[in-house]
Parts: sequence; structure tokens; C-alpha cells
Amino acid sequence: MNKKGPIIIVEDDIDDQELFADVLKELNYKNEIIFFGDGQQALDYLTVSDNEPFIVFSDINMPRLNGIELRKQIHENENMRLKTIPYLFFTTSAEQGHVIDAYSKSIQGFFVKPSSFNDFKKLLQIIIEYWQHCESPNYVN
Repeated sequence: MNKKGPIIIVEDDIDDQELFADVLKELNYKNEIIFFGDGQQALDYLTVSDNEPFIVFSDINMPRLNGIELRKQIHENENMRLKTIPYLFFTTSAEQGHVIDAYSKSIQGFFVKPSSFNDFKKLLQIIIEYWQHCESPNYVN
């Protein structure tokens, strides 16, 4: 896990992208923030980039390649799987079928987006600080 790598946000809703951007700016993390509007864009980046991300926050319901499909593709790619990039779902609802499907793809968390800015900020801070303190194997390609 590259703790200094970019934070990847896979989110098709512009308002939610802006919320992530505002919260992360306020939290003042030094990681670059990279946004993708759908899962296919994120997959294209993740499969060709040498820049190893710190963490991926993904919505589920998106055009082209949804979050569940994106996670499946990442999990089935041995090179990406060995990088131990934390993959978390951030979505507007926790339908039981989505939760079960998500965890069957070995995600590291499933969260419902809080409705208030401060709650969103607190949750992101807890998650990011958790992963900053977490140990993982060193990935060597």
C-alpha cells in the first residue's frame, strides 16, 4: 500500500465529487486526489498507471462499468490485487444485495454517504487515518 499515493474517487455525481474535494481539502491530506466519472475510466487508469493509489472510494451505481463490476475486475487482476489498495464503497444506500455482493469481491468497507458535511468529514477522516496506520505487505512488481 502506497500511503503517499493518490486518493482515487470513482463517482459519477458532480455534487458528490465536489463534496469529496471540499472535505479532503479541509482535512489537508497531502495525497493527490483523482476523480473518475465511471468505473471504466478508473479501470483504464489503474491498469496502465505506474502511480500506485493509496485508497479507492467508489460509488456503486455508475454508467458504463458500475462499482461492483469495477471491483470484480480489480480483484481478478493479480497484479492489482497484490498491490493491496484499499477499496471502499461510498454510496447513497445500503441495499443488502449490494452489501453481500460487495463483500464477496473482498472490499475493505461499505459506507452510506452521510448527509451532513461534518459527518462526511468525520467519516473520511476516520477511514483515511485507519489506513494510514495499517500495515500491508510491500508490493514488488
